[in-house]
Amino acid sequence: MAGGETRMERTDSLMERINTFLSWADEASDQRTKNWFLIESVYVTYALVALYLVIVWKGRQLMEKREPLQLKSTMMAYNFGMVVFNAYIFAELVAVTFFNPEFSLVCQTVDYSNDEKAVRLAAVCWWFFFSKILEFADTFIFILRKKNNQVSFLHVYHHATMPMLWWIGVRYVAGGASYFSATVNSFIHILMYSYYFLSALGSWIQPFLWWKRYLTSLQLIQFFLVMIHALTGLTTDCKFPRPYVYALIAYLISHIILFSNFYWQTYTKPKQKKTSSAEVSNGVDDGRRRSTGRYNLRERPRPSPKKE
Repeated sequence: MAGGETRMERTDSLMERINTFLSWADEASDQRTKNWFLIESVYVTYALVALYLVIVWKGRQLMEKREPLQLKSTMMAYNFGMVVFNAYIFAELVAVTFFNPEFSLVCQTVDYSNDEKAVRLAAVCWWFFFSKILEFADTFIFILRKKNNQVSFLHVYHHATMPMLWWIGVRYVAGGASYFSATVNSFIHILMYSYYFLSALGSWIQPFLWWKRYLTSLQLIQFFLVMIHALTGLTTDCKFPRPYVYALIAYLISHIILFSNFYWQTYTKPKQKKTSSAEVSNGVDDGRRRSTGRYNLRERPRPSPKKE
């Protein structure tokens, strides 16, 4: 009986702590955004992410014995729409931050008032968050086209975590220094979806898309830029919530590691293999190669002198 009372007391204590945390989380919310669509409850967004992961898991299995879909018209419409959508987000972010003389681009605390510009910035933060939900379609298109090599861990990790991170952003820090990562990311996505749109036009345009590899470089650069911006906020007397900055830095580090590995595997490693295959193994010259370690294709190997 005493043991049962102890367990009951522990349960009551745990529930009390949970209720205390939920009460604090509600009070700490941005009162302007807390009732907005998809922001009111964390369960909706996280359930969508869970559903996304299930579709990724089961979708590839369902398509395994089916012919890939072409989806050219769908892809062109979707990619063009995402170009326009990200261009709108980018333009709005620039308008309410860069062209606002009262806004600090280095470190700006969140303005939780109903000031017109503050609410406008909070609204565009929500649109940016919503764009991350729409981007689930990237993965679904890859699966339907059986481009499973594109559905990598990096791809799924990025698409699954961005809505979760930005739900927190819109719920608690919709504005202020949050503008920077959204501005840089939306600009990168304008370029990225422009590339996807152009590549869907057909093989004739592929020679003009030589700049594909630089998209990955730009994505890496954006992470370093956001990292520098976040660290600058930590080293100054910035009133932007530090726990969010710490979480952002940890998230950026994970992306820098994953994107760096992707870049090396895709663009650097193949070149190294190609180069090493033409070099002398262990630096040994067998007469068919120059002393530089490469085959001399213009010279025939000299015949061995005949013994008398």
